[in-house]
Amino acid sequence: MRLRCFLLFVALAAHAWASPPDSAAADLRRIHAMLTDAKTPRTWVFTGDSITQGAKWLGHARSYSQIIEERIRWELGRTHDIVINSGVSGEVMSGLLADYDWRVGRFHPDVVSVMMGMNDCRYGNAGLPRFTAQLKELMRRIRAQGAIPVLNSTTQIDTAEPDARGLAALPAYNMAIRTVAAEEHVIYVDHWTLWVAEHPRLDARGSWLANPIHPGPLGHRQIAITWLKALHLYDPRSRSCER
Repeated sequence: MRLRCFLLFVALAAHAWASPPDSAAADLRRIHAMLTDAKTPRTWVFTGDSITQGAKWLGHARSYSQIIEERIRWELGRTHDIVINSGVSGEVMSGLLADYDWRVGRFHPDVVSVMMGMNDCRYGNAGLPRFTAQLKELMRRIRAQGAIPVLNSTTQIDTAEPDARGLAALPAYNMAIRTVAAEEHVIYVDHWTLWVAEHPRLDARGSWLANPIHPGPLGHRQIAITWLKALHLYDPRSRSCER
């Protein structure tokens, strides 16, 4: 396992130091330094809505943050790291900002992963400017704490189902998330593009969904894999990285 960890860290370092200093690669360098510092435990916070919380639809399966926790704390040997899930079902950006100190700040995190937008998109295109401004404010608050923000797109939904028809603006909100990540120079995890590419047909998309909106066990596993790849923590030989 030590050899695998060493090779992972070398690959991460090579990618990060070859990238422009004003890009998200600076954050990847910091994560690399954290992972190579075995003496200092780190705190990872995952926040968002019901998808991050893993509420209701997973049964006994692990949520994506729990799969990532297994990768970090067990497979990478960082047993003293702490992984916190502060996702809240039904949450929107205004609620997360108002609740920031309780859900994020008090943990003094080193890395904060954010997945928001599924509920905000119910406000339609008229709500996009507010959502964008709030998301930028969240990224800046995370940085002000000295933590590394990781910004996730949402996953795809089954738009043919009545329960999802109020989410017609979701593609536009995902474009806003991508734009914020670029403008704020933060690590961006693009679940949306993969889900659309892998399952362009709605009938096939159901294998990753538990209902028209919420990912099921296979969907959460795919979220975790995409996240680990974006942060260069993926290893095809790892059980946590199995599809």
